[in-house]
Formats: sequence, C-alpha cells, structure tokens
Amino acid sequence: MKTKNLYNLPIEISKITSVSKVGIAHIGDLVNSVDYDAPEGTPIYAALDGVVISVKDDSNIGGRDQKFENDGNFIEILHDNDEVSEYEHILFQSSKVKIGDRVKVGQQISEVGNTGWSECPHLHFMVYPKDEKYKTLEIVWFKRRPRLRASIIIA
Repeated sequence: MKTKNLYNLPIEISKITSVSKVGIAHIGDLVNSVDYDAPEGTPIYAALDGVVISVKDDSNIGGRDQKFENDGNFIEILHDNDEVSEYEHILFQSSKVKIGDRVKVGQQISEVGNTGWSECPHLHFMVYPKDEKYKTLEIVWFKRRPRLRASIIIA
C-alpha cells in the first residue's frame, strides 16, 4: 500500500551522502523505510504538517549490534489520513519539538544522529498507518513542478 499523503524530503538533498531502501532493519514490515546517510548534526525537517505524538532523545548509545535497538532516539508525527511519519536515530538531545506540538512541513524538528541499532550517522525515515505501527507504507513523494522559463517573443 502507498501513502495517501504526499511527503517532502525530511533532509536537505545537498546534505545527503547516500540514500538506501536496503538496510539491516529494512525487512518484513519495514521494507518501505528509507535511510538518508548524512553528517551527524544535519538538520531534520518535518516531511508534512502534523502533530508530534512521540519523542525520545535521551540516548547517546548506538552501534551495529541489534542489542542497541531500544537505544535509538526518534520522533513520531501524526498527519492527515491517520498516517504517522517516524524519524529515527536522531542525535542525543537534539529534538526541537515536544509531544503535542503542531509542526509545519519544512520545520526543523531534530538533527541526524547515530543512536540505537545503527551502522553510521543517518536518518531512518518511514511512514505507517496510525494503528499499525511499523507496517510501513510505500511513500508517495511531493514532486515540485519545474520552473517555467520566461519566453521572449519577438514580433
């Protein structure tokens, strides 16, 4: 299934060093997750307007072993159509939002980190139905229309 909402990139494209839909945790219901490798501290933005429903940014622990899975920091935002976007592996104490905050698309919410079960600094981004946590949806991305060039008409 695909998202009903259209999502914007949660990270500035010029800061991304690699994008992958394949990773150590991208199996089963997490198959539609996307990883954006970027330097630690890179700003993370809300991909769509919504309300913050969960925040964890109290961990400074991470590593390649699955034993670190519960040490990951994250933010969850509820959007229209009962879709939730989740931003994982955020930097220790970098959340710019709290539960109940209304956020706007493009608003900085956190920074890229390397917490939890993680191989390198990156943002693990996914969207799932509100009542089906981690049953990821294929993300439909907002595509900007190309700028129209002004034409000069010579009469």
